[in-house]
Amino acid sequence: MSETTDFTLAELLIVAASEAWRGDGEVIASGLGVLPRLGAGLAKLTHTPELLMTDSEALLVEEPIPVGPRDAAPSYAGYLPFERMFECVAGGHRHAMIGPTQVDRFGQTNLSCIGDYARPKVAMLGVRGLPGNSINHINSFFVPAHTRRAFVEGEVDMVSGAGYNPARYAEGMRRDFLEIRHIVTNLCVMDFGGPDHAIRVRSLHPGVSFEEVQDNTGFALLQAPGLGETPAPSAEQLALIARLDPHNLRAKALKGNPPGRRPSV
Repeated sequence: MSETTDFTLAELLIVAASEAWRGDGEVIASGLGVLPRLGAGLAKLTHTPELLMTDSEALLVEEPIPVGPRDAAPSYAGYLPFERMFECVAGGHRHAMIGPTQVDRFGQTNLSCIGDYARPKVAMLGVRGLPGNSINHINSFFVPAHTRRAFVEGEVDMVSGAGYNPARYAEGMRRDFLEIRHIVTNLCVMDFGGPDHAIRVRSLHPGVSFEEVQDNTGFALLQAPGLGETPAPSAEQLALIARLDPHNLRAKALKGNPPGRRPSV
């Protein structure tokens, strides 16, 4: 595929997010939020066509549904009510990309509150379904603002989703139901491929240094072997993204809709 130099950071992140689902096969791909959802759709239309996608209600679709107002009815492929969805989740047949408010070095996530749980500074969504979801199927994270407030020193303020923290597992508790795949941020792509699931930087977005990523993270990071630049979208990928986002909602997903390559200073 031909690479292009004219793309936005949002489009770069969509392509980077799509890679989280590469090779997953026949699992439900759930991208929570505009950019992760577009990433899941792009993955199905390109490298992993076996992925299953829903209309966000109770039906499976043949092709990813474009975000925003719909001009035509989707082509449905099957029925997937909540009961069956929960069976898929519990059986590990789903890979979701979620947007946690806080992440710590163990991959534990927080959706619930900032500050002490008894007297929080900010109360948010609550844990929702994350405790069960985080141990039964693959998860990836999307964090659009990579800062020390998001990637915290120590543990997250409230553990909403399980991670790799050994102190949280009692003797005899199974840990093999947990898999966290990728973290996509506005600065880089990371994974948990280091020793004892330590977080590594896999790629840096154009114009970003490893030192900048580390300065904006509350814990020590590793560099993955072959650390390089996050691949730019191809012209073919940009055309598919435009098809999946005909109303250009991606332009509003990141403040100021910055370019994919930082202007030279």
